[in-house]
Amino acid sequence: MFAAFAALYGVCETMNGNWSETYMSTHLGASATLASLALTAFWATVTAGRVLFALVQRWFPTTWTYRALPFVAAGAFALIAALPRGAPGLGVPAFGLAGLGCSALAPLTISFGQEQLTVMSASIAGGVIAFYQIGYGIAAFSAGPLQDAGVGLAILYTATAVVAAVLGGLAFGLTNRGAAPSRVHPRP
Repeated sequence: MFAAFAALYGVCETMNGNWSETYMSTHLGASATLASLALTAFWATVTAGRVLFALVQRWFPTTWTYRALPFVAAGAFALIAALPRGAPGLGVPAFGLAGLGCSALAPLTISFGQEQLTVMSASIAGGVIAFYQIGYGIAAFSAGPLQDAGVGLAILYTATAVVAAVLGGLAFGLTNRGAAPSRVHPRP
């Protein structure tokens, strides 16, 4: 499940990292500067979100963060797909929201994996990154041919919203697996 989560996360992050500027310029009619600003907003909120969620974990448990962020990302992708043509200014905050949705998912996947898969905890980080890169490759190298075949980026962002919602389901499964044993108290 951790491998699947990492691969699907790679798809979500890469749709922004590789295709946001193209979407901003071709679909929304943004200038190169505004398209770059949308990408900057995405990466800035990825970074800020990682710092923020690390700082607030005492008051906002990481399990809640891990379960909520995929749905924030799904909403952001759906919003991006629905942005009206000719309204490029709306793309910047939408991609910023997508960055927030993606922000803590990779580090938390590594943390939960190391917590739950103790026998192989030393190799979890490498495994998560390897499967992330598979997802990266899928999004980076399939979106172009799909566009050449007539599938628009708005449709691809809609599909990515579905992928992010699946991440949300996986997040519940992954966090329940780790939490279940601590709630079971054997009777004497």
